[in-house]
Parts: sequence; C-alpha cells; structure tokens
Amino acid sequence: MGQVTIYIDPDTEKRLNTIIKMTGMSKSKWIANLIKEKSLQEWPEGIIQMAGTWNDFPTLDEIRQSEGNDSVREEM
Repeated sequence: MGQVTIYIDPDTEKRLNTIIKMTGMSKSKWIANLIKEKSLQEWPEGIIQMAGTWNDFPTLDEIRQSEGNDSVREEM
C-alpha cells in the first residue's frame, strides 16, 4: 500500500478533523475515498439514475435552433 505525506493549512485541517469526527473514518481512509471519488472515469450511479427525469428538457434539435451557421473553412 502506498504512502503519501500531504501538507494542509490550519483551516483545512480543522475542516478535515470535523469531517472525520462526524464520519468516524481515519484521515487516511477519508482522503483515499475522496481521491477515488474524484478520479472516477464514469458517472456515479445517482447521476445515471437521473437520466430522463427532466420532462421539459429541450431536445438537441431545439437547443441547436438558436445556433448560427458555421463559417466557411479555408482549404488546407
């Protein structure tokens, strides 16, 4: 298992200490979970389950209606 040393300012350390007291986790475990959460390469399950829940969300065609025409590109 890897080991990392981090340096944090006093205010951040106070917030970290408050969080670990509330969660009952060690500092190492809480920070490791945060790194895992922030480095995910996929959407969290809660976000995936929200797909399609906005009935009044505009379609892609409706969104694109307000766009102008593309500029003519120069030949290379």
